[in-house]
Amino acid sequence: MSDENMLKVERLTKTYASQAPAGALTVLREVNFSLPAGASLAIVGPSGSGKTTLLGLCAGLDTPTDGKVLLAGADLGALDEDARARVRNEHVGFVFQNFQLIPTLTALENVLVPVELRGESGREAEARELLARVGLGERFEHYPVQLSGGEQQRVALARAFMNRPKVLFCDEPTGNLDGETAAAMAELVFGLNRERGTTLVLVTHDLELAKRCQRIIRLKGGAVISDSQTETP
Repeated sequence: MSDENMLKVERLTKTYASQAPAGALTVLREVNFSLPAGASLAIVGPSGSGKTTLLGLCAGLDTPTDGKVLLAGADLGALDEDARARVRNEHVGFVFQNFQLIPTLTALENVLVPVELRGESGREAEARELLARVGLGERFEHYPVQLSGGEQQRVALARAFMNRPKVLFCDEPTGNLDGETAAAMAELVFGLNRERGTTLVLVTHDLELAKRCQRIIRLKGGAVISDSQTETP
């Protein structure tokens, strides 16, 4: 697969077994799309429409019931869990709504976690530069409890970019932030996306945020009901 398709999803379906009278629950059905390198995609839809499930499958955090995901040239379904983890650590960055920082580590140490998982060293200067880029140049030694929600989310964003990711997955990155902080966070996400040529996949309830992506996929009941380009260049 060429870099034309950094992410390709084919007939992606996810069904959960259920003891309920209605039987199995299908939360995602026959989803198809492909995304070139450097593109930005927003996934929107009501709660329970399958957005986060789709994001998790695209990132190899979960496995589909049917269909396939090709991520940075790797067929995730053909890999075991360890191999999928390696693909994520080599190619993927994550920003979650609830930050997922390690409370016993400083901001700088949290940003360095992906590097240490890869057994690399000597990249502390890059971590400091990323924290400075997201406005936390004075907060290297602060622990998450000493940081506001917006500051914690900026640490999470810096951590995501330590991987030099080919694909950045964001799950409601502004969902827990006030309006002003959310706007600043959005500027950072899209600014770093442009600067580094990272492919961006964004799950959000915020339609104004979604419109900043080049493409919007709308889900309802686990199915794609619209797939449109925006006027964003």
